[in-house]
Amino acid sequence: MNRVERLISEICPDGVPVFPLGEIGTTVSGLRGKSKSDFSEGNAPYVSYVEIFNNPGIDFVPEKRVKVGSGENQSAIQLGDVLVTGSSETRNECGMTSVVTSVPELPIYVNSFCFIWRPNQGVELDPQFAKHLFRGRAFRDQVIETANGVTRQNISKPKFLSIEVPLPPLPVQREIASILNKFTELEAELEAELEARKFQYEHFSKSMLEFKDSETQRVLVSEVCRISRGTVISKDYLRDHPGRYPVYSSQTLNNGIFGYIDTFAYDFESLTWTTDGANAGSIFFHQNEKFTITNVCGLLQVLDPSRVSTRFMYYVLSAEAPKYVSAGMGNPKLMAGTMGEIQIELPSLKKQNEIVAVLDKFDALVNGITEGLPAEIAARRTQYEYYQSKLLTFKKLEVA
Repeated sequence: MNRVERLISEICPDGVPVFPLGEIGTTVSGLRGKSKSDFSEGNAPYVSYVEIFNNPGIDFVPEKRVKVGSGENQSAIQLGDVLVTGSSETRNECGMTSVVTSVPELPIYVNSFCFIWRPNQGVELDPQFAKHLFRGRAFRDQVIETANGVTRQNISKPKFLSIEVPLPPLPVQREIASILNKFTELEAELEAELEARKFQYEHFSKSMLEFKDSETQRVLVSEVCRISRGTVISKDYLRDHPGRYPVYSSQTLNNGIFGYIDTFAYDFESLTWTTDGANAGSIFFHQNEKFTITNVCGLLQVLDPSRVSTRFMYYVLSAEAPKYVSAGMGNPKLMAGTMGEIQIELPSLKKQNEIVAVLDKFDALVNGITEGLPAEIAARRTQYEYYQSKLLTFKKLEVA
């Protein structure tokens, strides 16, 4: 019997109480009604949709600023707050959470695409335990079910507040958090090493893609590529039309694949990019593949392969496209119009092919060097998710 099991048997042998979120806490809306000038002339840091998406715990001061009035203090985050992405282009990006695990040094706010779930005074919920509880798959699956919409998915707060969560005694919470934090700390170390390798590759790529003016012609993406966008494809459609052809969407996991269906829309060499959400600006290369894309993806097809290499465009736009992503009101976007206006330096096709040959080899070398790292990170993540699920599953206390 491990320490957690011993604690549970000693402190709560009859089970752990379970409460609806609405019974032990309340929701606080993010900042609303803000104009572009409020973000360009801001006076207070705010946590964006992307920061919540990427960080399990908020323990930093965001760089972005927004203009905040004296009557908007309720949107300032507090220790123990659970920050939630309440609205997104896709359901899977709704309900991502980050928990405030340290006291902010100054007021920090959340924007209108997010909201706060705040534990009631007197509720014993350790922020480190909450970080793992609210990022767990069981909780995420329930939150996703509360989101609905047509062109945009929004969480229903009444449904959100009806979700039940376990609330074990504080000693149990702290022991569980201590165990799970060890997994996340190790994963963070491995990811830092992988990022260092990626930085080396990016630095090398940048040097390869710098040209003298006499070597290139400056062109717009719209001048050398046909630009289009995908269509709405729901999870229900994926379920009802299973097949072998991939559907690419706004995620970067699994190479951007959202699912598989029985038909395809494209079968030519091309690039796709993510237009909306946390991964906006991500570029993917497709060759000898039949596929479809969703409405949060764009497609680029080279107009004249005798002049432009699609693979060359992949390397160039992988570096350039993220620079054109607009954060807007906290929802990142890189729309077709903006993509078409990106200017690139275009050398001769021979030079493009020479660059591609070098970068392909270097890319393969980098992947070879770091092959063990992604595999180890994936193994640690699987291990973490196993213990997260195991440690956060309790016998429910039955109340007479």
